[in-house]
Amino acid sequence: MGFEPPQRLVRALGESSGDTAADWLARLPALTGEALSSTGRELTADRVVAPGGRSGLVVLVTCPDGTPAALKIAPPSAAPELERAALAHWNGWGAVRLLADGPGALLLERLHPEVSLRSLPEAKALLEAAGTVRRLWVEPPAGHGFETVTERTGRAGGPMRARAAADPSLEPLVSAALAAREELLAHSPELLLLHGNFRQSKVLAGERAPWLTVGPEPLVGERAYDLARLVRDRVEDLIASPGGAATARRRVRKLADALDVDRDRLRGWTLFRAVESGTRALAVGRRQEGELTLEFAGWL
Repeated sequence: MGFEPPQRLVRALGESSGDTAADWLARLPALTGEALSSTGRELTADRVVAPGGRSGLVVLVTCPDGTPAALKIAPPSAAPELERAALAHWNGWGAVRLLADGPGALLLERLHPEVSLRSLPEAKALLEAAGTVRRLWVEPPAGHGFETVTERTGRAGGPMRARAAADPSLEPLVSAALAAREELLAHSPELLLLHGNFRQSKVLAGERAPWLTVGPEPLVGERAYDLARLVRDRVEDLIASPGGAATARRRVRKLADALDVDRDRLRGWTLFRAVESGTRALAVGRRQEGELTLEFAGWL
């Protein structure tokens, strides 16, 4: 199968994996050809989804019986085996259904990649997002291999401090975010299966259900951590609005109350995740994104 990988995927993997990503991307056409026949079904490729995601290639395919599906091929760095385990455990409840899998590939039910919750007005999108994410918060499977919130966030501390050392103006925000993490982890109330990267663009329109989640980066921990990324959705609109700061704080309260999550814990994880994301964006040269995210963090 000959094609050019979507540029969004090329840039994202280049930022996160460097030379390893370049090698995988060079082999991607061959890997895709292998994946089309490795799931136990002879699949016909229809088209590559573009601009697509940042962690793997998605090809819309047709099964031998005419059923439309989607084939996701991801590098080892994206831990596709953990995505597979989470999707299998949810079994279509609030998430895209796993149909089959092969080495490095997942065969999924086909959704509508061009229609996400971001296509809805903000208030409606947040309402639908809240209703979708609550379905994912279940007990993890016995003997699971998912990392914890403690483990995932622990790896972020070093890079955050390094960025603050390079730019001392960031030190107060970084210190506040790291202090919030320590306080939150001292009394962590839950160990539920989480999506890990839940936001409006990760919820697509479907046939079996109106909205279903895709692209989990699963881990176990408390609901407030999972909800924190959603709080800063459409951050560009928030920053451009004269009442953006008040809207952001109101969003924390509304989402926390709607999903029975402690407001202070949601605010704390939102602060941590925004500062972590903003400093990471600055570190790889995405200056505008980083500055917007850190401005949002300062409102909290």
